[in-house]
Amino acid sequence: MNINYLEVVLTNNEINSFPAEVLVELKYYVYRLIDPRNGATFYVGKGKGNRVFSHVRGERDGDSLDDKLKHIREIQLAGLEVINVIHRHGMDEDTALEVEAALIDAYPGLNNLVDGIDNDRGVMHIREIIDNYKAETAEFHHKALLINVNRSTTDNSLYNATRFAWKIDKSRAEQADVILAVSQGIIRGAFIADEWLPATSKNFPGRESVLGRYGFIGQKAGINIEKLYIGKRIPDKYRKHGAANPIKYTW
Repeated sequence: MNINYLEVVLTNNEINSFPAEVLVELKYYVYRLIDPRNGATFYVGKGKGNRVFSHVRGERDGDSLDDKLKHIREIQLAGLEVINVIHRHGMDEDTALEVEAALIDAYPGLNNLVDGIDNDRGVMHIREIIDNYKAETAEFHHKALLINVNRSTTDNSLYNATRFAWKIDKSRAEQADVILAVSQGIIRGAFIADEWLPATSKNFPGRESVLGRYGFIGQKAGINIEKLYIGKRIPDKYRKHGAANPIKYTW
């Protein structure tokens, strides 16, 4: 496979789409969005066609105004343009997903809502790799809802990172006995959901509303449940390569 490297700065007032003959050559590509005010990368994505331009046009993928779009609006209100960088192009989708995940690991503090695919194979210290692969595999004795959380958020409040805000089947989520927070394939926390609610600032004070998503109100699971799951690896069937959905059900 021919994977080319291209780092070209494109600003919206110069180019807002690729010529047809270029699109044929691009195939899947991975890109970064950069804030011209400080040179910081604030979003990493993958796509094909004119996907890289869609963010600046304000296309929302069906959600409310997320942090990425708010960041873009702030740049535009300052009279500036987002810098787009294409990192790799000419790829198939599986390869693009791997490159995207590696770049997400390399740029902490992004506006991406979730980590890249297979974050259990992401950035780790040597000791973490050894501990992860030596960890006992979990056996589920409950209806467990697995939620992959961004690794950087677990340093703050694992509960808050786990409970808000997800595209989820509310009726199915309500069947779960326990909510398990997963990072890099390891179960890091266990929670009991008392109630699933729309992800609005009214239901979750201090958080901005995210239309079409849900969060839960609950508490830490009891010590017996924690002993069953925390620190254990999720089984391989829940770690399918290329799976980008952070939500998995064990029943």
